[in-house]
Amino acid sequence: MTTGEEREDTLVVRRIIRASREEVFAAWIDPESMRDWMCPGDIVAAEVQLDPRVGGAFRIVMKGPTYEVDHTGEYLVVEPPSKLVFTWTSARTEHRTTLVTVELFARGDLCELVLTHERFPNADAMRSHRSGWTRIVERLASHLQRGAATRDSSEGV
Repeated sequence: MTTGEEREDTLVVRRIIRASREEVFAAWIDPESMRDWMCPGDIVAAEVQLDPRVGGAFRIVMKGPTYEVDHTGEYLVVEPPSKLVFTWTSARTEHRTTLVTVELFARGDLCELVLTHERFPNADAMRSHRSGWTRIVERLASHLQRGAATRDSSEGV
């Protein structure tokens, strides 16, 4: 289940994912993986460039049927397998720099993902991102479950 919580300029999305936190963390720093799940709403494809180290930059271009949204940022914290903190800037944040924190907690064989996005310029930007991040986290969970099913079938489980 995914839940969203709102404060004035902060959004929190939580999700239990059927994967280890190491697998979830790896998906966040692998551009090939991210192309599959960083597609909220009517986004049909994502171009992803990542340099997942402190001070490293990323660029994610989300492509809709008739438009593109370019997202850029810098990694501020990279602590495998538990935490990523990065800036997030796009037209959807009015080109203002916002802050995203992804925390991963082991819950037995599962992982609890807590994504906090803060410093939104206005309530509309926050609502739009709440919808987007909720869908992205759902797609991430599906992506990891498909990967587990593929591994299980190839191992004869």
